[in-house]
Amino acid sequence: MEIRVLRYFLETAREGNMTRAAERLFISQPTMSKQLKELEKELGTKLFIRSNYNIRLTEAGILLRERAEDILSLVDKTEAEFKSLEEINSGDIYVGAPESESMSLFADIVYKLQKDYPKIRCNIYSGNMQDVCEKLDKGLLDFAIVMNYVDLTKYNCLPMSTKDNWGVIFRNDDILSKKNLFPYLN
Repeated sequence: MEIRVLRYFLETAREGNMTRAAERLFISQPTMSKQLKELEKELGTKLFIRSNYNIRLTEAGILLRERAEDILSLVDKTEAEFKSLEEINSGDIYVGAPESESMSLFADIVYKLQKDYPKIRCNIYSGNMQDVCEKLDKGLLDFAIVMNYVDLTKYNCLPMSTKDNWGVIFRNDDILSKKNLFPYLN
C-alpha cells in the first residue's frame, strides 16, 4: 500500500466523485481509477459502490478512510518534523482539546510563544475526550488538554487552574424559559 494511493483514496472518498478527485490531485481520471482498483485488489475487498455520477464507501471503505486519515496525518507530521530538524525553534505542535475555558489560557500561551518563535505552528484538534485520547495514544498529538474524568494513570499530567462555566439557554418563547429550573440544577 503506497502513501500516494492512500491520498488518492481519501480525496475520492471526500469528493464522492473520481473525476473531481483526480482534477483536485492533478492526475488523470483513468490513472486514479486504475490505482484505486489495484488498491481494492491488494486489500481483497471492494472499497466503493460505484454509480454513473458518484461513488459511496463500502463498510471496508469506511474503515480504510479512518485508518488512512490517521496514517497520512502521521506521515505529514513526520515529514514536517524532519523538515524542522535544522531549526530548533521551528516546527509544528499538535494539540488535542475540547471546547473549554482552558483553551483561552492555552491560546494566550501560544500567542506569547509565537511572538518569540514565529516559525512554531500550533495545530489544534478539537474533539471529544475519547477521540483526543485515542489520537494522543497513537502519537498523532503532542499533548492534550482534557477534563478531570479522563483516566490520568497512563499519562503525565500538569493541572490547569481554569474552571469552565456552563449554562442552559432557551428561546424566549420556549415553555421551559418560564420555569424555575434551579432546584434541578443544584
